[in-house]
Amino acid sequence: MNDDIYTLIRGHRPLLISLPHVGTLIPETLRGRLVDRALAVEDTDWFLDRLYGFAADLGASMLVSRHSRFVVDLNRPSDNRPMYAGSNNTELCPTRFFTGDPIYRDGQAPDETEVRRRVATYWQPYHDALAAELARLQAQHGHAVLFDGHSIKSELPWLFDGTLPHMNLGTVSGTACAASLSARVAAVFATQSTYSHVLDGRFKGGHITRQYGRPADGVHAVQLEMCWRAYMDETPPYRWHDDRAAAVTPLLRRLIETLLEWSPDA
Repeated sequence: MNDDIYTLIRGHRPLLISLPHVGTLIPETLRGRLVDRALAVEDTDWFLDRLYGFAADLGASMLVSRHSRFVVDLNRPSDNRPMYAGSNNTELCPTRFFTGDPIYRDGQAPDETEVRRRVATYWQPYHDALAAELARLQAQHGHAVLFDGHSIKSELPWLFDGTLPHMNLGTVSGTACAASLSARVAAVFATQSTYSHVLDGRFKGGHITRQYGRPADGVHAVQLEMCWRAYMDETPPYRWHDDRAAAVTPLLRRLIETLLEWSPDA
Protein backbone atom coordinates (compact mmCIF):
# COMPACT_ATOMS: atom_id res chain seq x y z
CA MET A 1 0.00 0.00 0.00
CA ASN A 2 1.34 3.43 -0.96
CA ASP A 3 0.36 6.80 0.38
CA ASP A 4 1.70 10.33 0.08
CA ILE A 5 2.89 10.06 3.69
CA TYR A 6 4.22 6.50 3.90
CA THR A 7 4.70 3.19 2.13
CA LEU A 8 3.17 0.13 3.78
CA ILE A 9 4.01 -3.41 2.74
CA ARG A 10 1.70 -5.87 4.47
CA GLY A 11 3.30 -9.16 5.38
CA HIS A 12 1.88 -12.45 6.62
CA ARG A 13 3.98 -12.97 9.76
CA PRO A 14 3.64 -11.25 13.17
CA LEU A 15 6.33 -8.58 12.69
CA LEU A 16 6.02 -4.95 11.66
CA ILE A 17 9.20 -3.02 10.86
CA SER A 18 8.73 0.73 11.30
CA LEU A 19 11.25 3.08 9.64
CA PRO A 20 10.02 6.55 10.63
CA HIS A 21 13.13 8.58 9.74
CA VAL A 22 13.99 7.23 6.29
CA GLY A 23 12.03 9.89 4.40
CA THR A 24 13.80 12.78 2.67
CA LEU A 25 10.96 14.81 1.15
CA ILE A 26 10.52 18.45 2.15
CA PRO A 27 7.45 20.31 0.79
CA GLU A 28 8.24 23.13 -1.62
CA THR A 29 6.36 25.56 0.62
CA LEU A 30 8.84 24.85 3.42
CA ARG A 31 12.14 24.69 1.56
CA GLY A 32 12.70 28.45 1.32
CA ARG A 33 12.40 28.88 5.09
CA LEU A 34 15.23 26.46 5.84
CA VAL A 35 18.94 27.19 5.83
CA ASP A 36 20.63 25.80 2.73
CA ARG A 37 22.33 23.07 4.75
CA ALA A 38 18.95 21.64 5.79
CA LEU A 39 18.01 20.78 2.22
CA ALA A 40 20.55 17.95 2.34
CA VAL A 41 18.50 16.40 5.24
CA GLU A 42 21.64 15.23 7.00
CA ASP A 43 19.83 13.77 10.02
CA THR A 44 18.05 11.14 7.92
CA ASP A 45 18.22 7.46 8.90
CA TRP A 46 19.89 6.80 5.58
CA PHE A 47 19.18 3.70 3.45
CA LEU A 48 17.44 1.63 6.12
CA ASP A 49 14.67 0.63 3.73
CA ARG A 50 17.38 -0.77 1.47
CA LEU A 51 19.30 -2.39 4.32
CA TYR A 52 16.21 -4.14 5.72
CA GLY A 53 14.72 -4.86 2.30
CA PHE A 54 15.20 -8.59 2.78
CA ALA A 55 12.63 -8.58 5.61
CA ALA A 56 9.63 -8.25 3.30
CA ASP A 57 10.72 -11.46 1.55
CA LEU A 58 10.68 -13.16 4.96
CA GLY A 59 7.05 -12.15 5.47
CA ALA A 60 7.44 -9.08 7.68
CA SER A 61 5.32 -5.98 7.24
CA MET A 62 7.18 -2.71 6.61
CA LEU A 63 6.06 0.87 7.21
CA VAL A 64 8.39 3.47 5.71
CA SER A 65 8.13 7.25 6.00
CA ARG A 66 8.41 9.49 2.94
CA HIS A 67 8.95 12.95 4.45
CA SER A 68 12.00 14.17 6.30
CA ARG A 69 12.06 14.31 10.07
CA PHE A 70 12.72 18.04 9.55
CA VAL A 71 9.03 18.32 8.61
CA VAL A 72 7.82 16.41 11.67
CA ASP A 73 9.47 13.76 13.81
CA LEU A 74 7.30 10.66 13.77
CA ASN A 75 9.17 9.24 16.75
CA ARG A 76 8.22 12.07 19.10
CA PRO A 77 4.94 12.35 21.03
CA SER A 78 2.42 14.70 19.46
CA ASP A 79 2.45 16.86 22.61
CA ASN A 80 6.20 17.46 22.12
CA ARG A 81 7.31 16.07 25.49
CA PRO A 82 11.13 15.56 25.58
CA MET A 83 12.16 11.95 25.04
CA TYR A 84 15.26 12.10 27.21
CA ALA A 85 14.87 14.39 30.20
CA GLY A 86 18.01 16.23 31.22
CA SER A 87 19.64 15.84 27.78
CA ASN A 88 19.52 17.90 24.62
CA ASN A 89 16.56 16.80 22.47
CA THR A 90 15.23 17.76 19.07
CA GLU A 91 11.55 18.69 18.98
CA LEU A 92 8.43 17.30 17.35
CA CYS A 93 9.07 19.77 14.51
CA PRO A 94 12.84 20.10 14.87
CA THR A 95 14.40 23.55 14.86
CA ARG A 96 17.98 22.29 15.30
CA PHE A 97 20.23 19.78 13.60
CA PHE A 98 21.72 17.01 15.68
CA THR A 99 24.74 19.29 15.98
CA GLY A 100 22.62 21.93 17.75
CA ASP A 101 22.78 24.40 14.86
CA PRO A 102 19.54 26.08 13.65
CA ILE A 103 17.59 24.51 10.80
CA TYR A 104 15.46 27.59 10.02
CA ARG A 105 16.35 31.02 8.78
CA ASP A 106 15.78 33.80 11.33
CA GLY A 107 12.11 34.16 12.24
CA GLN A 108 10.99 31.21 10.07
CA ALA A 109 10.54 28.44 12.65
CA PRO A 110 7.01 27.00 12.89
CA ASP A 111 4.58 28.34 15.46
CA GLU A 112 2.22 26.12 17.44
CA THR A 113 -0.56 26.40 14.84
CA GLU A 114 1.76 25.14 12.13
CA VAL A 115 3.06 22.36 14.35
CA ARG A 116 -0.53 21.17 14.91
CA ARG A 117 -1.14 21.28 11.17
CA ARG A 118 1.93 19.17 10.47
CA VAL A 119 0.86 16.66 13.11
CA ALA A 120 -2.52 16.29 11.40
CA THR A 121 -1.04 16.09 7.90
CA TYR A 122 2.03 13.89 8.39
CA TRP A 123 2.28 12.48 11.93
CA GLN A 124 -1.25 11.20 12.46
CA PRO A 125 -1.57 9.20 9.22
CA TYR A 126 1.69 7.36 9.91
CA HIS A 127 0.59 6.47 13.42
CA ASP A 128 -2.88 5.47 12.26
CA ALA A 129 -1.28 3.07 9.77
CA LEU A 130 1.12 1.74 12.39
CA ALA A 131 -1.63 1.08 14.92
CA ALA A 132 -3.89 -0.53 12.32
CA GLU A 133 -1.18 -2.86 11.06
CA LEU A 134 -0.25 -3.96 14.58
CA ALA A 135 -3.92 -4.63 15.29
CA ARG A 136 -4.20 -6.71 12.10
CA LEU A 137 -1.13 -8.78 12.94
CA GLN A 138 -2.22 -9.31 16.53
CA ALA A 139 -5.69 -10.41 15.45
CA GLN A 140 -4.19 -12.85 12.96
CA HIS A 141 -1.39 -14.30 15.10
CA GLY A 142 -2.39 -13.65 18.71
CA HIS A 143 0.56 -11.30 19.19
CA ALA A 144 2.53 -8.72 17.24
CA VAL A 145 6.18 -7.64 17.35
CA LEU A 146 7.15 -4.09 16.41
CA PHE A 147 10.72 -3.39 15.36
CA ASP A 148 11.49 0.32 15.16
CA GLY A 149 14.59 0.82 13.04
CA HIS A 150 16.87 3.86 13.28
CA SER A 151 20.42 4.91 12.46
CA ILE A 152 22.65 7.78 13.49
CA LYS A 153 26.12 9.24 13.21
CA SER A 154 28.52 7.67 15.71
CA GLU A 155 29.58 10.94 17.35
CA LEU A 156 27.22 13.86 18.01
CA PRO A 157 28.46 15.82 21.03
CA TRP A 158 25.32 17.97 21.25
CA LEU A 159 23.24 14.83 21.84
CA PHE A 160 25.57 12.44 23.67
CA ASP A 161 29.12 12.04 24.95
CA GLY A 162 31.76 9.97 23.20
CA THR A 163 31.22 7.38 20.50
CA LEU A 164 28.13 5.20 20.43
CA PRO A 165 28.35 1.41 20.13
CA HIS A 166 27.54 0.12 16.67
CA MET A 167 24.22 -1.30 17.87
CA ASN A 168 22.02 0.42 20.48
CA LEU A 169 19.04 -1.72 21.44
CA GLY A 170 16.11 -0.21 23.31
CA THR A 171 13.26 -1.90 25.16
CA VAL A 172 12.44 1.04 27.46
CA SER A 173 14.32 -0.67 30.28
CA GLY A 174 12.52 -3.94 29.68
CA THR A 175 8.97 -2.59 29.73
CA ALA A 176 8.27 -2.59 25.97
CA CYS A 177 8.55 -6.32 25.32
CA ALA A 178 8.54 -9.67 27.09
CA ALA A 179 11.74 -10.56 28.92
CA SER A 180 12.13 -13.67 26.76
CA LEU A 181 12.14 -11.58 23.58
CA SER A 182 14.62 -9.10 25.00
CA ALA A 183 16.91 -11.99 25.99
CA ARG A 184 16.76 -13.56 22.53
CA VAL A 185 17.50 -10.25 20.84
CA ALA A 186 20.43 -9.59 23.15
CA ALA A 187 21.75 -13.09 22.44
CA VAL A 188 21.86 -12.36 18.71
CA PHE A 189 24.44 -9.65 19.34
CA ALA A 190 26.23 -11.47 22.16
CA THR A 191 27.23 -14.30 19.83
CA GLN A 192 29.40 -12.01 17.68
CA SER A 193 32.27 -9.63 18.39
CA THR A 194 32.47 -7.55 15.22
CA TYR A 195 29.87 -4.98 16.28
CA SER A 196 29.77 -3.37 19.70
CA HIS A 197 26.34 -3.31 21.28
CA VAL A 198 24.38 -2.17 24.31
CA LEU A 199 20.86 -2.79 25.63
CA ASP A 200 18.92 0.19 27.01
CA GLY A 201 21.88 2.56 26.99
CA ARG A 202 21.65 6.15 25.72
CA PHE A 203 18.80 5.17 23.40
CA LYS A 204 16.21 3.21 25.36
CA GLY A 205 13.43 3.65 22.81
CA GLY A 206 11.63 6.64 21.38
CA HIS A 207 7.95 7.44 21.31
CA ILE A 208 7.01 4.59 18.98
CA THR A 209 8.62 1.95 21.16
CA ARG A 210 7.19 3.50 24.32
CA GLN A 211 3.69 4.04 22.94
CA TYR A 212 3.11 0.72 21.20
CA GLY A 213 5.23 -1.69 23.22
CA ARG A 214 2.60 -3.12 25.55
CA PRO A 215 3.46 -6.74 26.23
CA ALA A 216 0.50 -7.24 28.58
CA ASP A 217 -1.73 -6.44 25.60
CA GLY A 218 0.15 -8.69 23.18
CA VAL A 219 2.30 -6.10 21.38
CA HIS A 220 6.07 -6.30 21.93
CA ALA A 221 8.39 -3.53 20.74
CA VAL A 222 12.16 -3.32 20.23
CA GLN A 223 14.14 -0.36 18.88
CA LEU A 224 17.55 -0.52 17.23
CA GLU A 225 19.60 2.65 16.82
CA MET A 226 22.46 1.56 14.56
CA CYS A 227 25.48 3.73 13.90
CA TRP A 228 26.08 4.73 10.32
CA ARG A 229 29.63 3.39 10.39
CA ALA A 230 28.18 -0.13 10.35
CA TYR A 231 26.97 0.22 6.76
CA MET A 232 27.71 3.63 5.20
CA ASP A 233 30.05 6.62 5.11
CA GLU A 234 29.59 9.03 8.01
CA THR A 235 30.76 12.13 6.14
CA PRO A 236 28.91 13.97 3.34
CA PRO A 237 27.54 13.02 0.91
CA TYR A 238 26.64 10.04 3.14
CA ARG A 239 27.10 7.24 0.64
CA TRP A 240 26.03 3.63 0.99
CA HIS A 241 29.09 1.42 1.53
CA ASP A 242 28.76 -1.92 -0.28
CA ASP A 243 31.31 -3.86 1.77
CA ARG A 244 30.10 -2.62 5.15
CA ALA A 245 26.46 -3.20 4.27
CA ALA A 246 27.21 -6.70 3.03
CA ALA A 247 29.13 -7.48 6.23
CA VAL A 248 26.39 -6.32 8.62
CA THR A 249 23.41 -7.77 6.73
CA PRO A 250 23.79 -11.36 8.07
CA LEU A 251 23.63 -10.03 11.63
CA LEU A 252 20.56 -7.95 10.86
CA ARG A 253 18.98 -10.93 9.16
CA ARG A 254 19.50 -13.05 12.28
CA LEU A 255 17.89 -10.30 14.31
CA ILE A 256 14.83 -10.11 12.05
CA GLU A 257 14.52 -13.89 11.93
CA THR A 258 14.63 -13.97 15.73
CA LEU A 259 11.83 -11.41 15.94
CA LEU A 260 9.78 -13.37 13.39
CA GLU A 261 10.24 -16.73 15.06
CA TRP A 262 9.70 -15.64 18.66
CA SER A 263 6.38 -16.43 20.30
CA PRO A 264 5.14 -15.46 23.78
CA ASP A 265 4.12 -19.09 24.23
CA ALA A 266 7.56 -20.53 23.39
